[in-house]
Amino acid sequence: MSKQIRAIFAGTFDPIHHGHLDLIKRGADLFDKLTIGVYDHRIPSKKLIFSIEKRCELIDAVIQDLDNVNVVRFSGLLVDFADKVGATVLVRGMRVFSDFEFEFRSALANRRLNPRIETVNLMTQEEHTFLSGTTLREIASLGGDVSSMVPPIVEEALYKYYAEDREWYKNR
Repeated sequence: MSKQIRAIFAGTFDPIHHGHLDLIKRGADLFDKLTIGVYDHRIPSKKLIFSIEKRCELIDAVIQDLDNVNVVRFSGLLVDFADKVGATVLVRGMRVFSDFEFEFRSALANRRLNPRIETVNLMTQEEHTFLSGTTLREIASLGGDVSSMVPPIVEEALYKYYAEDREWYKNR
């Protein structure tokens, strides 16, 4: 009997974008089971536009074809969440060199908290290096075209969110 390796790819996903999806698909290929951990900020350290329910709904919609991937919301320490779902690997993405220091420190802290947890860093595809939730929210809020950066359902959700005070949405 072979050991099943369970991994977590955690984040805020506000919103999920093609960079995230690339890492999710690659993680699903590498591990037997991949849980997308959507962090439920009780006291947000950054401004979120979508509720935890909406973020989970959007992720569920765009990962339907991945049989070994599920979406779970969590709060608290990531290593505690990993224990709860039986994961031994944390999948993290790195876009640019400056991500390295943060990811390195996080991996060391997580290992200190739970030595059974390993961190695997996947380098993003070159075409996604500029993508971040912050960038997408800013572009969408100003009426920019995000269609090449997010799945259509996410694009629609972004434009609907910003439509209330944007005349440009009516002319889209």
